[in-house]
Amino acid sequence: MNHTGPLSGVRVVDLTAMVMGPYCTQIMADMGADVIKVEPPAGDNTRYISVGPEPGMAGVFVNVNRGKRSVVLDLRGPEGAAALREIVRTSDVFVHSMRGRAVNALGFGYADVAAINPSIVYTNCYGYGRRGPDADLTAYDDTIQAECGLPSAQQALTGETGYAATILADKVAGLTALYATMMALFHRERTGEGQEVEVAMFETMAAFMLVEHANGAMFDPPLGPAGYPRALAPNRKPYRTKDGHVSALVYNDKQWTAFVGAVRPAWADERFATLEQRARQIDTVYALLEKTFLERTTGEWLELLRSLDIPAAPVRTLDELFDNPHLNEAGFFETVETPNGPVRFPGAPAWFSRTPGRVAGPAPRLGGHTGEVLDELGLGPA
Repeated sequence: MNHTGPLSGVRVVDLTAMVMGPYCTQIMADMGADVIKVEPPAGDNTRYISVGPEPGMAGVFVNVNRGKRSVVLDLRGPEGAAALREIVRTSDVFVHSMRGRAVNALGFGYADVAAINPSIVYTNCYGYGRRGPDADLTAYDDTIQAECGLPSAQQALTGETGYAATILADKVAGLTALYATMMALFHRERTGEGQEVEVAMFETMAAFMLVEHANGAMFDPPLGPAGYPRALAPNRKPYRTKDGHVSALVYNDKQWTAFVGAVRPAWADERFATLEQRARQIDTVYALLEKTFLERTTGEWLELLRSLDIPAAPVRTLDELFDNPHLNEAGFFETVETPNGPVRFPGAPAWFSRTPGRVAGPAPRLGGHTGEVLDELGLGPA
């Protein structure tokens, strides 16, 4: 592994599975951390959920576990538990995604781990926080999307109650676990103190959804229901053009004036002159724009709107991202040689002038580094 970046020298014990925790620790690996993924003998279930070049190397798993080392330990047995305690002794971060009772039953709750390594940053990745009545419920992305109001918001927007077409809760919670862990590491850097961190998917997604949707419901007395009208407007969608679709947001007053001056739609009048006026009747505005966008091709709209400095973009497919000229010119994708041939990974999106991160290496085969890691610790096979 080629561990370079701002986290070079940091060792992470990764007892996470599926996506939330592995996405958090994948970014740590991209940023230079030595991430030791501790798996049970059967492996992380994500190894088997999608297409891959060999059994146990599914695409989703390969992406969120790249650059890590895999160690297989049976933590229910004394040898496996003893080996993990030795790994903990030399580590900076411990991240797990088990429910609280399960990790404590194994002897690796925060008190147990801190007794071995008092300066460790210990991050719990939960479905629901421990301080609420739902603490012990099983949680997955779909159920947390439902809990946080996202399908209801989608119903207001599209007319159908549905999930987002991405594992949004897993990824947002993973990013939250990452920044929370980094804050705790920063505190340790200044004080020497380790600490326990808890990140719950439900609380994370409730906070995420309520950034804009808390709106009038935040106040006492409430000034209106929860919900940000622009985001929930049924006519908020890519505009159909003569030959396809285009995404455009004619938003602030400067953009609006430029658009009206160039296009001269018959319906544009003083009712829509200011952002405040448009915000009060945003769905009507979207409906009027929808009719206007039918008058030109996608290419014509892109040329015009970009010349006016109005945000506009074509509606791309997921496959088109791999051939996107901007991403390719920026060096976004990184090709890594693996035992199964080259893999073109989406790279680290953050750029650093002095300590750039990178994809540190391929995803590990199950237990592929058990001997290596145990040898480093002076232990025999567990």
